[in-house]
Parts: sequence; structure tokens; C-alpha cells
Amino acid sequence: MIPPAFVHDLLARVDIVEVVGRSVELKRGGASHKGLCPFHSEKSPSFTVSASRQTYHCFGCGAHGNAIGFLMEHHGMGFIDAVRDLAQQAGLTVPENTSSPADREQAAAHKQKQATLADVLARAAENYRRQLKASKRAIAYLKGRGLSGEIAARFGLGYAPEGWRSLASVFASYDDPLLEESGLVIARAGESSDTDSEEAMTQKRYDRFRDRIMFPIRSVQGTVIGFGGRVLDHGEPKYLNSPETPVFSKGRELYGLFEARTAIRQRGYVLVVEGYMDVVALAQSGFDNAVATLGTACTAEHVQKLVRFSDVVVFSFDGDAAGRRAASRALEASLPHATDTRSFRFLFLPPEHDPDTYVREHGARAFEERVAQAVPLSRQIVTLAGEGLDFTTAEGRARFLAEARPLWSALPDGMLKRQLLGEIASRAALPAEELAAAWRAIDAPRQRPRSSVAATGRPRRPVKQVMRQPHDRVAWMLLLESGWWEQLSAADHAMLCALPGWHGEAFRFIDRASAEHGPQPWAALRERLAAEAWSAAALALIDSEDPAIEPLLEDLHSSMAQLRVAGDKRAAALVLGRKV
Repeated sequence: MIPPAFVHDLLARVDIVEVVGRSVELKRGGASHKGLCPFHSEKSPSFTVSASRQTYHCFGCGAHGNAIGFLMEHHGMGFIDAVRDLAQQAGLTVPENTSSPADREQAAAHKQKQATLADVLARAAENYRRQLKASKRAIAYLKGRGLSGEIAARFGLGYAPEGWRSLASVFASYDDPLLEESGLVIARAGESSDTDSEEAMTQKRYDRFRDRIMFPIRSVQGTVIGFGGRVLDHGEPKYLNSPETPVFSKGRELYGLFEARTAIRQRGYVLVVEGYMDVVALAQSGFDNAVATLGTACTAEHVQKLVRFSDVVVFSFDGDAAGRRAASRALEASLPHATDTRSFRFLFLPPEHDPDTYVREHGARAFEERVAQAVPLSRQIVTLAGEGLDFTTAEGRARFLAEARPLWSALPDGMLKRQLLGEIASRAALPAEELAAAWRAIDAPRQRPRSSVAATGRPRRPVKQVMRQPHDRVAWMLLLESGWWEQLSAADHAMLCALPGWHGEAFRFIDRASAEHGPQPWAALRERLAAEAWSAAALALIDSEDPAIEPLLEDLHSSMAQLRVAGDKRAAALVLGRKV
């Protein structure tokens, strides 16, 4: 892990004006610098950078942070990657003195593997671009889809020739294992020999992508991490993706996000579509804020990445049954992120159209009108829960409530959730208070009583608070009151994130959640951390405490002071239960 002292020293050495100025045009105004906010669309600058405080703040959208936070928010980096990037800019080497030599060696090998695979994919992308320029057939296909050379260049489109082993002319050794690891080459069981015929060799090792328009898939930083290939004619499969590799995971990546980052902030929303061609065709028509999932349903990780760049997400789906199933999955993935300051909307096109064909037939203005009429998440929840039900019968209304409840429960606490309860109750012909009481009664058996009087009527023995280690107390308080994270200093953030074991994982989770979603109630955090490997330890910590005891801010500061003193006296190892 990165030592907190290094992070503190790094922030003291760098100039946030220089860091932000690489991405935002800043002009000096009094004691600070001003510019157009990179986190939302605006015409008058409300984004300020303070050299004295070494922080940035937007009076329009509330974005705030230090140099590390800016790299995380603007470039989509994690905490550790942001520290490393900033250290590189400052000419510093990041120490990792708390990990074992074996761990450091493994991490370095993994990083080198990723860099090597990225180099291989970049060479392949350049080859595909050259092949496109030489293929009249591929160029004619793209022109037939209404794409210009400018758009093809912006997205780095290419062409994979028809041959079985065309990449053999690109790489010195076609038998290089990296070609298979990167997903460019498919290797069958059995080794080839010098006596094998060309036909026999192609049966054992051959290019994955052949006779396809190639769409490079880039990370948020712009590195090529995989490819999508589309057939020119009527072959199958129509779309073919790179397989899962050390640098590429379909469930986490979004096609076109790197290219769309600036447009997303300028337009004020991100448009999520189902295919690469939709993204490119929409960019050709002026909608350069579109991204696409990679042949998978929209996942929670996709949504988490989307809301880093915009608080308004519009999902566009075909109007057929498959499109509506995809919309249901996107809705479920969005629910935990639907805070009062975010908007998720759902656009359904006629069954015979996708965004590409709709824009070509009806024009950009008509599509813009469709976007403006997209269904809000709250209405989509009611529609989905009531689909196919007879509301004239008690049975139909009861089934509606049964379908709506898990969707409503997944929303974070807030005014949206409260208002939606009223709409659900109205649709079911029930008073909102009665529905709220009924749903509370359903949840009641799962909750421990807070009253000091048990069901027997006898007073319950007061529960004595467990005296935990400081890092336990801090974890307990920040999980229940995640908004307090912002009241800690950057050095405190770094110290907590560097803790070993599940505590460090939990604090890094809180750091990401705070940066991406702002303060969230424990109910919302609990839903989000369920998929984390360390969630059992965190839940055990929360559940071990008497629910009648509320965390106090002064206790947080007291526990943080203990951790700082322990670190200053080099006693942190004892406090954390580690060997000196």
C-alpha cells in the first residue's frame, strides 16, 4: 500500500493549478483561477481552483476536491492510479513499503503483463487502420452506412482482412503466446510443425477477426484493451468481441466512453445504446455523447462508471421484447445509484428501428425529441411492476405491489423514494400511509428491536458498547455516516485507505462511493457492498453493535487522533494487530 506520509508530501509538492490546467483552460481572477467546469455543462465559469488551499470547487454542481480527487473524477482513475499518475508528473517514485517483496513482484509482473498486452493490441489496431485504407470494399461499406473518414479516424476504425493468418505479417512470431492472451489469435489443441501444410496450420492457430470492420475498444485513459468486429455481409455472428483478458472485461467496459467524455459533459447527459455502430452513427449525426455496452446486459459496474461522468443517464433500447428485457436489467442496475440529484431515463424506439436507422430515416432533430420524451426511472418502475396485470382486481393490484416492492426497496433513501411510494400506493388504490406501514411490517422481523422493552414486556438489559480498536470504530462510523468522509483531510483519507486487510478495502470503497455518488445512507451502501469480498466482515462489525447507539462526530475525530498518534509513534503495527 502507499504510505500516507508519501501522499501528504505529494500533495504538498504539486501545484493543483498546473494539474487542473492540463485539462481545463484556467484564467486568473483575484486570488484563484477560474474556468468552465469539466464536470457539468455551463456557459459562464463557476469552477475555481485555489492555489493557496490547493483545492478546486465548482459553485454550479458542487464538485470539490484536491489534485488526487481531480484525477479520479475527471479521468476516471482509482485512488492508487491517481497517486501514481500525480507522482509521475512530480518526478517522484511511489514507495510501497507495506507490501511483501513477493506481493510487489507479483504486482509488477501483472502491470508489465498489462502493458505488454496493450502494446500488442495497439500494434494490431494500427494494422487494422492501414488495412481499412487499402480495402475499397470496407470503405464502401462504411460510406454506405453514412460514416465519414473523420468519424472513422476519431474512433480508430479498421478492417481485418479475409485471410486466416493475416496478423502473421504484423508480428515477428505468430506463435507468440501474447497473441492468444490478447484475444487476437485462436489456438487449437496440438502444436504445429514445419511439415504441417498451410491448411493444417490454420486449423491449429488462426486470426480471431477475419473480414470484419474493426472497432477498437479503449479504456477511459485511451488505451486499446480489446476489439469488436462486425461482418460486412450477412455472416454470423454479426458482432464478435475480444474474449476476457487481463486488460479487458466486457462487464466493466463501455465502448466509446473515452471518445465521448467531453461531449457528455457539454451536453449534460450520457446516452447508452446497444451496439458499436449505433455509437459511431450517432456521433456522425452530432450525438457524440453516446456509449454502448459490449454485448452484455448493463451491469452495476457499468452504471457506476457512467455516473462518474454525468448525473443524467438515458438508456436507448429497441422497442421489441429483447429491448424491453435489456431495459429491465439496466433499471435494476441503476436503482442503487438513483439518488435525488441523479436522473435515469429510458428511451424506447419503434421495434423496426435502432438508433442508427432511426436517425438516418427521421433525422437528428426527431431523435433529439425522442430523447427529451424518454421515460423517467420512477415511471419505468411502475410500468415494469404492473406489466400485464389487471388493476381492476384485488389480485392484480396485490401482484403489482409484490413486484414493485423489491424495486422500490433498492432505491437509496431520499425524496425520490418517498414520492415513488405515493405513486405506487395510488396505482394500487391504497393510502400511502397504509402501504408504508404494511411494508414496514414486512421488514420488521428482519430488524432487531430498538426498544429497551422486549416482546415479553420485561426491560431488556442495556447493551454495553464493545470497545473496539480505533480502526474498527472509524469503519463502523464511516459506514453508517458516509458523509463524514468529506470532513476528514486528504492525509487521513490516504492513511485509512492504506490500512491492511478488509479495513483498507472498506475505506477505499467509501472513498470511491463518496467521489462517485456523494453521501449515501447505510441502507444504500449495504446494497452496494454486498458483492465485495470483505462484506461479511463489515456487516458483522455493524451488526455487533446495539442499533440504539448512534455514531457521534466527536468520536470519529477522537478515534482518528488515536490512529494518527499511533502512526507518529510507529505503534500503528500494534494498534492494527500486526507484528512490529
